Amino acid sequence: MTTVRIDLAYHGAGFAGWAAQPGLRTVQGELEAAIERVLGVPAPLTVAGRTDAGVHAWAQVASFTAESEPSETLARALNGLTGDDLVVHSVAVAADGFDARRNALSRTYCYRVLAAPVRSPFERGLSLHWPHRLHPGLLERCAEKVVGTHDFTAFTPTDTEHVRFERDVLQCEWRRGRMLGPQGGRVAPGDGEVLELWIEADAFMRNMVRVIVGTMLEVGSGRRDLDDLRRLLAGAPREAAGDTARAEGLYLAGVRY
Repeated sequence: MTTVRIDLAYHGAGFAGWAAQPGLRTVQGELEAAIERVLGVPAPLTVAGRTDAGVHAWAQVASFTAESEPSETLARALNGLTGDDLVVHSVAVAADGFDARRNALSRTYCYRVLAAPVRSPFERGLSLHWPHRLHPGLLERCAEKVVGTHDFTAFTPTDTEHVRFERDVLQCEWRRGRMLGPQGGRVAPGDGEVLELWIEADAFMRNMVRVIVGTMLEVGSGRRDLDDLRRLLAGAPREAAGDTARAEGLYLAGVRY
């Protein structure tokens, strides 16, 4: 048997998440159907990060086992069968026993926030519009507090299958991003900006990044005290944290092996 690695990207708006679900269009369902059509046999996929409905991926990784090494044209063949919102970047033979999920050392997510008085049509579905006042310095201090090993019980739904709530956050920082628009510039120069939260951890729980962002935005806009975040990271219940930020601003940005 041959272990095969697939590197792919997708725009999450048209998918009900990664995991296959009867009657729904999902990334796993579409990709597995395409692989089976090309290879002629089922090929159940293992994935590095099970993204939720509406979440995007710049650098997702999946793996499966096959009877023989894949053809050099497999990536092109798969791209001919999937929609234009899902792209296979590469297909390659991996080391025996490689598992896209279990072998991942860390995952990195990016969350994009359009901090502007009015929406941008070019950012629709790609970032969270935040029209309220926002203090970047407070956001940066929030990011500093998140780095390290913490209890993230407050940042995932109460109804969960997780049994371990500690996660090791390796990096967390806010960066200024690039607003999409004509010639890559701003639609209204000087009237807003894109802020990006980049966070890397050993593992993530459902909605973890989105609740972190929602809570940080409350701190950054003066609706919540900075010390509240410290208390939340000590294992507070879910209802103590902020709102869950919308899925459209979240991207799986990378997986480290």
